[in-house]
Amino acid sequence: MHLTNERADGLGTSAARKARLRIGPSPGPHNALWYWPQLTGGYLRVAYNAIFIQVARYVPFIPLKNAIYRALGTRIGRHTSVALMVMLDIFFPHDVTIGDDCVIGYNSTILCHEFTRGEWRRGPVTIGHGVTIGANCTILPGVVIGDGATISAMSLVNRDVPPGAFVGGVPIRRIGNTQ
Repeated sequence: MHLTNERADGLGTSAARKARLRIGPSPGPHNALWYWPQLTGGYLRVAYNAIFIQVARYVPFIPLKNAIYRALGTRIGRHTSVALMVMLDIFFPHDVTIGDDCVIGYNSTILCHEFTRGEWRRGPVTIGHGVTIGANCTILPGVVIGDGATISAMSLVNRDVPPGAFVGGVPIRRIGNTQ
């Protein structure tokens, strides 16, 4: 997986992430979140996603948890372990791709959307093969995490992570390599 627009520290730029986002103005005079039903597929679809994602958050059986995510459209690789309390995007779980043999740590959040007062943003999240994401991380929409990367606990992943990189912090910065 090749990253475009790398910074001097080897991490992707926020411009590279932003280029993968669909961005639109708020459809009305109020903050964009007020209009989530028309931007996300409606109340029933989001309620369905929310119910099954909440169930999956508490299911301790990894094959059952992965089956629930796959039923929601998430592409999740073989032998991937999603820990308890991980929160996938309830509006767009089908925009999440997680490779084979990954570990997603306890209480992490994977977002494919952002709503602000004046606009909304939507973008896929792609997590490569053999990635480790520590507990309590937040991954923002449009991020690509390369194969074999490691994200330390309590990190804000606001830009791309190259393959094999070890990153952490709020926002992330390169700590080293995993090899």
